Formats: sequence, C-alpha cells, structure tokens
Amino acid sequence: MIDKLRAIAIFSTVVNQGSFRGAAQHLGLAPSRVSETVSNLEKDLDVTLLYRSTRQLSLTHEGRLLHERAQAMVAAAESGLDAINPSSKHPQGTLRITTPAFVTQTALMDDFAAFGERYPKIDLHFDFSDTPRDLIKDGYDVSIRAGWLEDSEFMVRSIGVADRLLVASADYVKQRGTPSGPSDLEAWNWIRFSVRPDQTLLAHPSGQEAVITGKSHLTVNSADALYEFAARGLGVTSIPEHLACRGFDRGELVHVLPDWSLRPLGLYAVWPDHSRRENLTTLFVRFLAGDG
Repeated sequence: MIDKLRAIAIFSTVVNQGSFRGAAQHLGLAPSRVSETVSNLEKDLDVTLLYRSTRQLSLTHEGRLLHERAQAMVAAAESGLDAINPSSKHPQGTLRITTPAFVTQTALMDDFAAFGERYPKIDLHFDFSDTPRDLIKDGYDVSIRAGWLEDSEFMVRSIGVADRLLVASADYVKQRGTPSGPSDLEAWNWIRFSVRPDQTLLAHPSGQEAVITGKSHLTVNSADALYEFAARGLGVTSIPEHLACRGFDRGELVHVLPDWSLRPLGLYAVWPDHSRRENLTTLFVRFLAGDG
C-alpha cells in the first residue's frame, strides 16, 4: 500500500508540473524513474491515466478522477506536516504565491527576499502577473492583490498601500495644453487598466473631489504597458508611484494635475479559509504584515 500511495503522489506531481521532466526536477528523481512509476501504476490499476504525446500530457477520465483524490490525499498529508510546523524552528514545505507584476519594482520584493532568507526550507513559487488568478482553481496558497477589497469570500489582511500618480508624456500635455482642472481631462485620451474602473476619482487638499471618465480606445492588463504607452504619447493614465518617478527621472513622463491626488491602492494578502498550507500561509502573511 505504501508503494502505491507513493506512486499516486508521483502521478499527481506529474499532472501538477505538466510533464515527467518537470515532476522529476520537482521531486529530485530521474525522469525515467518518474515515467516508470506512473506506467507501473497504470498496470496495477489496469487503466490508462495519461494520454502521452511528444508535446504534452492530458488526463483520461480515470486520470482526472484519481488526480482529484490524489490532491486530497496530498493535502491531508501536508496538513499533518503543518500541524507540527509551528513547533519547529525550521518550517518547511512549499508556498505558491501570485502577485501583480508591478510588485517587482516595490519594497515588497525586499519582504519576499527577507522571508526566503529567514525560512530557507520553505520553497517559494512566485507567479508575477497583472492578470488576476483564481486562488482555488489555479492552486495558489496566497494572492497579493492591489485595489479595494470591500468584500471577499477569502481571508484577507492588509499589508500596505501603493500610491498612484496621474501621468502623460510631455509632448502629449503640450499637444493638449496644460490642464487647469480635472474637467479638462474629459476630452483627453485615457489608457485604461483592464481590472480597474473606467472612472477616475481625483481629490484636492481643499476637500473637493472630481470623477473623470474621459475617452478611451486603449486598454491593457499590465502596469508596465500603461507606462510604455503613456511614454509614447498615447494619452493620460494612472500608474504606481514608483513607475511614475522612474518616468520623471528619465524625462519620459510628466505629472498631470500635481495638486490633485488619486486614491492609493490597498495591498492585501488573500488566502483560502482552509488553505492547503495553512500554517505556512499564515506565517508568510504575518511576516508581510510586519508581525514576523
């Protein structure tokens, strides 16, 4: 039974990694050993679990059924390991984290690095993407999200804020004329971020607020793309302060309506209530929040 459970765990790793070679690297085994283990498992069960081609693997119906049960089996084993992790001076395991790509240019990278240095036995798998991921479907333990989370089905903890600035290229501002107030921006071309509202709220130190919609013919899913299109004179946009300052230093961008401010983006750690790696997850979140 022990050998069969081990084979099922290896099969599950092949599916999760997408290839025998990827599973072998993840497990520290030879690819031939991994392939042989899965083949022997298929012989023992008298079913085909994987369709194999030169480019990819795909699950059979029986393979999908077994993989679902195998995931539960592995999760139960990892939960048992987690139960003793808090009493260990050297927590170990794997955390899968998804975070916006713009975070690579922020102080959060220092926090990620410091966590990895403090806990060298925890394997950190990062996905840096401005496209939102599905925590459950995509199998992530923690998601770092930027925005305003008014309601969530998951556990949420604030870990900071990201200030934003309104920017455009100097040539574009010269072409349009320096705006005297938010209403002037209604006729400007806006470069939109696909996961943000189409309306932009601006606030003045006097307490006055203005909501701008503007015109938009360009929508992207990357903060870096917002920067690049703005620098090329395609319109006005809002980007994280660190990107804006880079543009100012390079002379590629100028600050539009500097007397007005944008609502900062909240930075949050989000994770499932019953996380697959519950204690490692909370350890990571507490560290980012400054409790570690």
